[in-house]
Amino acid sequence: MTNHVLLDNVAHKNLRVRMNHGPEFGDNLGSVVTFPTEFADVQREYPIFFRRDAKGEFYPVALLGFEKDENLFLKGDRWDAWYVPGIIARGPFLIGFQEREEGGDIRREPVIHVDMDSPRVSETEGEPVFLEQGGQSPYLQRVSRVLNGLHDGVNISKLMFEAFRALDLIAPVDLEVKITGQQPINLQGFYSLDREKLAGLDSESLYKLHRSGFLHGAHLVLTSHANLNKLIERKIQKVQASAA
Repeated sequence: MTNHVLLDNVAHKNLRVRMNHGPEFGDNLGSVVTFPTEFADVQREYPIFFRRDAKGEFYPVALLGFEKDENLFLKGDRWDAWYVPGIIARGPFLIGFQEREEGGDIRREPVIHVDMDSPRVSETEGEPVFLEQGGQSPYLQRVSRVLNGLHDGVNISKLMFEAFRALDLIAPVDLEVKITGQQPINLQGFYSLDREKLAGLDSESLYKLHRSGFLHGAHLVLTSHANLNKLIERKIQKVQASAA
């Protein structure tokens, strides 16, 4: 269950957020949604692939493990990576919208909401959300930057996939992970970019992708696939630890 309310420095003056990681916080995920606005950071740690929603629309994901509830970056109560994907780093916060009248016009402005039913929410432990005088804490300032990146990333992601589809660059991929002594793991429903088609684009198409910034995004996605070997090594370490 969720209980989203508008964040308020009076009603939530004592609000704190637990920074631990683990299954009890919903972190046991095999993949998480990511956004082009964070590709440069995500590609340093995680393989980026695409999936399709019920409407057939593509969206990017950062691969965390090879099973539905397997997050190979969880080490005890911490996240073992330099960069935590924004959808996780935002904690119990999300972007909502509030209508405001300005010059006779109604404007919808993004505002921060908090899920009061989140297991991260506390009044006794964790990072404070507000300062004693009511100002935003350094933690909330960081969360605000993360939320802004996610908000911008939603629209950019849509435009990016429109560009990729127009050039027929998206293709399904077969991911099979083989670990000695284990049954092969086959991951289905994943897509990526066709490297050969991307390399074979004419100069006009390449220029359009470059001007939009999506050519850089495409290269970041393809570069991220080198992290598959690192993820497999994490899987091997997990298997060996379980067998010990």
